[in-house]
Amino acid sequence: MVPHVVNGATLMCSFGVAPSTLTVLPVNRMLSSQQPAATIMDHKPMLNIMPFGMCLSLANPQVAAATSAALGVLTPQPCIPATVAPWVPGSPTVMLGNQPCLNMTSTCNCLWAGIVTVVNPGQTTELIP
Repeated sequence: MVPHVVNGATLMCSFGVAPSTLTVLPVNRMLSSQQPAATIMDHKPMLNIMPFGMCLSLANPQVAAATSAALGVLTPQPCIPATVAPWVPGSPTVMLGNQPCLNMTSTCNCLWAGIVTVVNPGQTTELIP
């Protein structure tokens, strides 16, 4: 059993330079430790997943262009998350709004090769599989 992820959880991207937070809108009307509970569908960039400061991935066209202009010296650019696919795997048995709940072991892939992970679930009392 691992903690259920809720609004305000701390996230980190493998190519980001700073942590970010998860924003969960209260559309499912379920609270976990007085915060809206997250599902695997809470992956929308700039709505659910906020920027991670600067991006270091050369797969990001902005970083690649800036690095090329700097004659090959890695030049980070502002992060704009590109998380188009849902979190995986989610909780196999706990559903919310017909979607698996988001647990602390889930990850979300960014189009720019980053892997977004949960560092702090936002609460520690509610556990799910």
